[in-house]
Formats: sequence, structure tokens, C-alpha cells
Amino acid sequence: MIDEAQMKELLKVKDGHLFRREGQELEFKEQYSFSGLADYFRDFAAFSNNRGGLLVFGVKDAPRLPTGLSDQSLQQFNKIDPEKITGYLLDIFSADIRWSQATFTIDGKHFGVFQIEEARIKPIIAKKDEGRDQTIKNGEIYYRYGGRTQKIQYAELQNIIEHRVEQNNRQWLDLVTKIGKAGPQNAAILDTERSLIEKNDAKVLVLDEVLASKIKFIKEGEFVEKNGSTTLKLVGDVVPIDKVEVVRMVKENLTRQYPLSAIEMADEVKKALPSSAQHHVWNVVRENDLKSNPDYAVYNFRNKKHEDEFNASGVLPNGTPSIYNNRAVEFIVSVLKAAR
Repeated sequence: MIDEAQMKELLKVKDGHLFRREGQELEFKEQYSFSGLADYFRDFAAFSNNRGGLLVFGVKDAPRLPTGLSDQSLQQFNKIDPEKITGYLLDIFSADIRWSQATFTIDGKHFGVFQIEEARIKPIIAKKDEGRDQTIKNGEIYYRYGGRTQKIQYAELQNIIEHRVEQNNRQWLDLVTKIGKAGPQNAAILDTERSLIEKNDAKVLVLDEVLASKIKFIKEGEFVEKNGSTTLKLVGDVVPIDKVEVVRMVKENLTRQYPLSAIEMADEVKKALPSSAQHHVWNVVRENDLKSNPDYAVYNFRNKKHEDEFNASGVLPNGTPSIYNNRAVEFIVSVLKAAR
């Protein structure tokens, strides 16, 4: 969850207005109101379908200044029932949206914030109409473009679909590799839906329904038990664990997957949108943090030492260029068109 130091950084004022601008992972609202839930939920889905983000309440627009929540807005924000909100989200959207909330008092002013995590399974799709004037519409997918939420466009939806296919392929490859190492004669199937382990046609272990309902098996990613719900890993016996890490596959042949230098990428944007200028491209890259998003770009380290230093410290060596793929071109063009 975001802490007070991060919040102060987000609300820093310079030259009479807020220094930080709304972007791919940040949205400001002046006040919080129960009547605006559909608008907020739309942003929730958009952030989830992209890289997650923050929805901050208490910031005035034009000029954008941190004025704080009114007493009424603060009272409503503090009355939020997380279980009800999560229930609403599950009723409206196709998959779980992970979120949290917090309030902060900075310089005597009160602010509220929702933090929305990137979805594990994308896309998040609206299952029903919701809100005044159908703010949320059945079948629509929302995505975060720069500082706005809108319906997803072809390039980003295609990207999500390709990720799902790649993810499934990796899971099958990983499963087959493990079976190959263990030998088919030693392999069994853990069915988390039916709460049993099977080998051939025999049921090796059937979990008690009460126990099965409590166990949440980790399928991918990283989990820290101390900060989440109870999770068990089956290792001979069912035993509690503190942390599970999944090693991600390292991409090979970067130049094939990311064939464009920064200048070449900007030239491609110019071809697709002749009215665009190079500085417009750099603004989109910066505001949407494309350089650190592997969907669009990667760092092209000059040598292994530089890469190892970056992985160890998180500090990018000076002069490290980024290379881009065609998805980056499509994304930048879509953002620039939407900004017209």
C-alpha cells in the first residue's frame, strides 16, 4: 500500500500547481461521493487492465492543487465497506479486481486514495450496465491511456490476448517439462476445482471439503503469506510457506522482438501520424513510462556487467538505450489521436 512519504511526493506543489500530472497510473479527483462509484469502478477496471494505479481524492482541478477532502467527502470515504465494494466489483466485472484504500492528513488537509493492482487475468470485462447514463456498459473493456480512461483499442486488446496465449503456452511447457523430469509413471494430477489428487484412474488423495475451501494454491507469481490470505503449498505434506517465487522466462533475441531504436520508433509514429512531432512522442513515452514496460520496450544493455548492475541496484547505467516494438508505435499513435 502507498505510504505517507509517497503521498507527499504525489501532492508536491511547484509554481502554483501540482507538480505531478495525471498519467497511465495516476488519476486525481476533487471530492469523493457515493454517487460517483460507477465512474471510480470504471477507473478501477482501466487500471487493472493496464499496470495498476492510484486514484487520489482531494485534488482540485484548474488549477490543480491539493485542497483536501471536505468533511462530508471524508466521512463518506471513511464509511466505505471493502466487502461491499468488492462484491459490487465482482457483480459488475468478469474477474477479480484487487484494490485497497487509505486516508492521509498532510499539512492539515485530508486525502483519500484507492490503490488498484494490475489484474492477474486480463482482460477485465464489464458484465452489465452500471451507473447514470450507463457509465459502465455491458461487454466493454476499459484501459488507461495517458491521463484518461477509455474503451480499449485494438492494439492493446491484441496485446492482452497474445499475453494470455503466451501464458498458457508457458504453463503447458512447464507442466510437460516437470512430467518429463519426474517420469509419467510418477506423475499425478492435482485438481484444485474438485479438491483431489489423481494418478491414472485412482484417487490418491481427497481433501476434506472444509480444508479444501481454505487452501489457496499458488499457480503463478509471488506470494507473501504475511500480507495476504492463508496459502499452503503441497510438499509431501501440506505445510505453510512464507514465500513462493516463480522464475520468469528470459526473453531471447531482443532485436527481433524489439526491432526499433528510439529514433526509428519516432519516425514510424510520424509516418502513421504526420502531424506529430518528435517531442510529442517523447512526452507520451515519459508520461506512460514506456521504457520500463516490456509490452513496448526494453533496455538494450551494452554488456552483461551493466545488466547485472541494474538488476542488483535498480539504477540504470548512463547511456543505456531503449529499443521498441511495433506495439509501442501503435500505442503512441492511439494516445496522440485521443489527445486531439
